[in-house]
Amino acid sequence: MWLMRQAGRYLPEYRALRAEKGGFLALATDPVAAAEVTVQPIRRFGFDGAILFSDILMVPWALGQDLSFGAGEGPRLTPALVDHALDALQRVPERLEPVYATVAGVKAQLPPQTSFLGFAGSPWTVATYMVAGQGSKDQGETRRFAYADGQGFGAIIDAIVKMTIDYLAGQVANGVEAVQLFDSWAGSLSPAQFERWVIAPNAAIVDGFRARCPGVPVIGFPKGAGGKLPAYARETGVDAVGLDETVDPVWADTYLPKGLPVQGNLDPLALIAGGEALDGAVDRILAAFAERPHIFNLGHGILPDTPIAHVEQLIARVRSA
Repeated sequence: MWLMRQAGRYLPEYRALRAEKGGFLALATDPVAAAEVTVQPIRRFGFDGAILFSDILMVPWALGQDLSFGAGEGPRLTPALVDHALDALQRVPERLEPVYATVAGVKAQLPPQTSFLGFAGSPWTVATYMVAGQGSKDQGETRRFAYADGQGFGAIIDAIVKMTIDYLAGQVANGVEAVQLFDSWAGSLSPAQFERWVIAPNAAIVDGFRARCPGVPVIGFPKGAGGKLPAYARETGVDAVGLDETVDPVWADTYLPKGLPVQGNLDPLALIAGGEALDGAVDRILAAFAERPHIFNLGHGILPDTPIAHVEQLIARVRSA
């Protein structure tokens, strides 16, 4: 088991280090500090996996957009590609070097029994930020762009695919043992668009990554995919599928390919609730996946107001099962 965003704001030691660094990007690009953040939850809880502390927007930053994190505003990318051409950007792949140095620093500190996961954003989700220049509730600008100019949008997707393969391979070269592809906005697409902008690009990443890093597992996490999950699992070629909290685990066990490892899918709010609600939710997930390989995780990231005692309760419940 491990938890998405386990290295983050619910930990007082993380908050102290972020305050010292003065901002998210300064923290994420400081290899010593980012490595410390990555190992904090391993040191405190002994999770089975450590997840690299970084951000999915490192790839557009390496593709030449400027990246900033305003206090209380979320990330900003400039220039937004809804108004500017991709080919006007000047690639800066060396911006990824601090991440590789972080990986090496984490690898030197992890206990041998702890798996080390790297990650990247999937092309559709990354593109939504690149086009709009920021996050949005319905990804409307990017969806309109994709419909109106499929060729132009496809060029953005292709650039993300290529840089992501290089990025993940660089993480592996420095010590990660598995990777996860986060498609946080996969649920905003129609079925045909999902095939084109989620399944096809992720399949291209998996193929390219496997050619560079044979034998390294890939977890695909298409949040909100719902009934499109079986097609995603079959057609992308991922080694495991992450499930968000809206997916019925019994349904997933029935319809996903037999023997395919799954990851998930506790509701982060059940973790905040704790007590009997948490225990019952954990037990239902464990029972549903008793006959297939299962990585216990949340259905999305751990929330900042999660009590540490509830994380301890979760770990005890899973490990006593």
